[in-house]
Amino acid sequence: MELAVFNSLDNSEAADVLRPCIDIDRWVNELIAARPFTDVSDLTQAAERSANPFTAQEIEAALAHHPRIGERAAGESAEAKLSRNEQAALNLDEDVNARLIEANRAYEERFSRVFLIRAAGRTTEEILAECQRRLGNDDDTELREVAEQLRAIAVLRLSNAVQN
Repeated sequence: MELAVFNSLDNSEAADVLRPCIDIDRWVNELIAARPFTDVSDLTQAAERSANPFTAQEIEAALAHHPRIGERAAGESAEAKLSRNEQAALNLDEDVNARLIEANRAYEERFSRVFLIRAAGRTTEEILAECQRRLGNDDDTELREVAEQLRAIAVLRLSNAVQN
């Protein structure tokens, strides 16, 4: 969608564009209120500012929509389609798949949430290594890393959804 079209949408329609990027009410509402944007860079900078910081409650709510890395999101929602597309390049042979399943399980046991990482542009091995590294984080550090990954995912999705 062109930025000029996004700028001209009513609030409900603009929210429909933004929610698949990240379904956090405060983020969506702040971006809607900040329109019109002069260019996509202006929009993505606003998206980063609005996402900083996410509260722990916002993070947990957003994670409810994210599948495990290596699992393909089910359903026909815009967010599920984006997730499948972002993970499409992951090539899981049996060994890597087994290690990723184990790392996901260990992460969920440790932090009581799904492991989140911007998968687009990363190899399966890079994602696995990052999951294993982050298992050593304390709770506060990991919460900050999750928030940064949510921001990265939201901005990537937004820049793909709205262009100059």
